[in-house]
Amino acid sequence: MGPPGAEYLAQTHVLTYMEDAVSQLLEMGDQAGQYGTAKFFQDYFRSVRLGTHILFREYGFVQATPHNRSSFVRAFWQCFRPVGKNGDLLTAAEYHSLLQLLCPDFPVDVTQKAARIVLMEDAMDCLMSFSDFIFAFQVQFYYSEFLDSAAAVYHDLLTGKNPNTVVVPTSSGQPRQRVAPSDGCPPEGVDAALFLHSLESLCERYKHSRPPPALLKEALSRVQRLTFYGLLMTLAKHPEINKAIGALPDKAELLTDTSMDSEMEKLAAQMLLPPSGGCTNPPPRDPSRPGHPRRVLHHRRRAELESDGSTEETDSSEN
Repeated sequence: MGPPGAEYLAQTHVLTYMEDAVSQLLEMGDQAGQYGTAKFFQDYFRSVRLGTHILFREYGFVQATPHNRSSFVRAFWQCFRPVGKNGDLLTAAEYHSLLQLLCPDFPVDVTQKAARIVLMEDAMDCLMSFSDFIFAFQVQFYYSEFLDSAAAVYHDLLTGKNPNTVVVPTSSGQPRQRVAPSDGCPPEGVDAALFLHSLESLCERYKHSRPPPALLKEALSRVQRLTFYGLLMTLAKHPEINKAIGALPDKAELLTDTSMDSEMEKLAAQMLLPPSGGCTNPPPRDPSRPGHPRRVLHHRRRAELESDGSTEETDSSEN
């Protein structure tokens, strides 16, 4: 283990932010002197603390640190919470378009992996609710390297790669060999204890970007066998995992933001007030000018889908 100073720098990624701040300062050129170097660094690190520093940045920076990742998840929630509040259901491609509004080069494979947690492999064109997608996206994005390694470990265990060398400790301290099923029809998934043992090694490798080992142990100890999809679902739905990341509120409060709703209500009230000294009645509408029809979203809402039992997307336009 390195000295406390080195451990602190690795955990907080201070050097990453210093390098980014200096790079941005140099890009300002002559304007840097007018702005003031001290004020620039003050404003930069204030934005880092508030989590707004990742907006409209390249993906390489957005995913560079755990704080950047949690800030991006929170920004996505704050910007597009109305999608969930309205009950709109979107496809993976449409959620990816929203992600690209905040990060233009956001890779599509991250979005697709998150969608697979919700929809599984054979239903990638189906619609998803905002809450289902964002919790799955949070886990996939925040723990991406850990989950990629976990998927490789799971594949090795599932295919029986080196079965005699994959061992787990027993209560007696002696290793236990992995025994293949004798009926010729292997059960679904892998041995949960064996999988957990491998994941604990990964936790040590990704110590600054992995699920808390205690939570993994608590979740995986409840079952004897586990699929990789089951692991992803467990992480996405676990309230303590959500708290550990610290980007989103509990699921019950996901679509509620009292302070933001209050500000929006104030803004709406101001827009409805007539200008001072002006006329309080709007000018009469010219009946000869046809009104512009309001565009109707083609996304069906959850209540509509539940009412008729359909899961297919419909188009509101008529030919």
